[in-house]
Amino acid sequence: MANPIQLAAPKADFTLTIDGAQALTLDLVGRVTATCGTVEDADHGDTLLVRLGAHTEAAAQRHQPPANVHLVNKWERALRRLERLPVATVAVATGSCHGPSAETLLATDYRIAGTDLRLRLPETGQSTWPGMAIYRLAQQLGVARARQIALFGPELSAWQALELGLVDEVAEDPQTALRAALDNLAGARGRDVAVRRRLLMDAASTDFEEALGPHLAACDRALRRTQVA
Repeated sequence: MANPIQLAAPKADFTLTIDGAQALTLDLVGRVTATCGTVEDADHGDTLLVRLGAHTEAAAQRHQPPANVHLVNKWERALRRLERLPVATVAVATGSCHGPSAETLLATDYRIAGTDLRLRLPETGQSTWPGMAIYRLAQQLGVARARQIALFGPELSAWQALELGLVDEVAEDPQTALRAALDNLAGARGRDVAVRRRLLMDAASTDFEEALGPHLAACDRALRRTQVA
């Protein structure tokens, strides 16, 4: 394992931290929205690092439902904005990752889990919260693989999350894994990562004829950029 004294911590262009025990509040919505605004207003930078998780007893407690549906609407819009940013989003999830932090994980591009990760979607009472996390699960995993999580909301270990495809790698040293990920994602903004992400997200709900136009436009843009280079 790398010695943190000898090896500086990897640094992304932008950073967002959400405690794994964080409940859904206006403050949380505001922090996510403000981070998105900073990224969108910048004319450079390729990666947003999203740190998720908690290592306290409070993190093991089940979250209470949000105060009202208007807060939920603001939160869902903030997450939608996050997953449409012009940069690559890299999540590092360690410890307990419950509630809003778990929802945020599903809105990122590349996901690194520590071996101690415990992942659980938001709940209301004894049931999985019927928010857009269920939509993202079905979109990313398919209905068959998402069914047990969406209906019964079990807590998942890092290795279970990896097997399902909810995280991309499990690392004993997340910092080393993050450093490699940031190196691989250098130039993501210039390579139009947002365009490719959007085409991928739309593929499940768009038929071929409707998808062809946007794909051709993206191909034309890529060819023009290649010719200029």
